[in-house]
Amino acid sequence: MPDRIVLDAMSFQARHGVYEHERITAQRFEVDVELLLDLQPAGLEDDLARTLDYGRVYETVRSIVESTTFNLIEALAEAISHELLADFPGLEEVIVRVRKPEIKLGGPLASAGVQIRRRRSP
Repeated sequence: MPDRIVLDAMSFQARHGVYEHERITAQRFEVDVELLLDLQPAGLEDDLARTLDYGRVYETVRSIVESTTFNLIEALAEAISHELLADFPGLEEVIVRVRKPEIKLGGPLASAGVQIRRRRSP
């Protein structure tokens, strides 16, 4: 399915990480989601009910990032993909990228991140 909705570089303050200092002091997390679904009905009918409400998607992601705590950004990405697939029935597949731009690894680095791709179970 080539159609997709992209929400790029959503930015949130949260406390995810293995180390104590990551759980005490909030740091910035960036999240991208690509939502794969058939957009032709929405495009032909110009009807929000035939697509996904971007605001609802954003709030779902924000809620997971800001209200839960995970050791790993892999687990955060899994939680986001699971919730999006559960909350939006027309969604067939989701790609989630999570980045930690403020991570300290001993040298220059723009960010560390993960990308996962999950499909709706048949």
